[in-house]
Amino acid sequence: METLIRLILSAIAVLICAYILPGAHVDGFLSALVAAGVLVVVNIILKPILIILTIPITAITLGLFLLFINTFMILIVSWLVPGFNIDGFWWAFAYSFALSIVNSIFEAMQGNSSNNQ
Repeated sequence: METLIRLILSAIAVLICAYILPGAHVDGFLSALVAAGVLVVVNIILKPILIILTIPITAITLGLFLLFINTFMILIVSWLVPGFNIDGFWWAFAYSFALSIVNSIFEAMQGNSSNNQ
């Protein structure tokens, strides 16, 4: 049940970020739900591989290269999911940053409600 709630919150975060940024487009809640699910899968499978392969450049940039890995993940999801489109690299960069912030807010709210029960 908790996984379903997190997926729905992630889909809402995808919609919020698409609403805020004019370079991101989501056709509806179903597209946002699919995009959130694909983003989870891509982050589980592909992101660790990319992080390991880019350790030297990540170390040189003091971890800032991880922002570009997140951007790349967003672009992959945009390519895979119909109804979820990002207009370019810099919009994906901004979207990745905004999505991280919105998801962090949702996690903090969910953590507070879990502690109260």
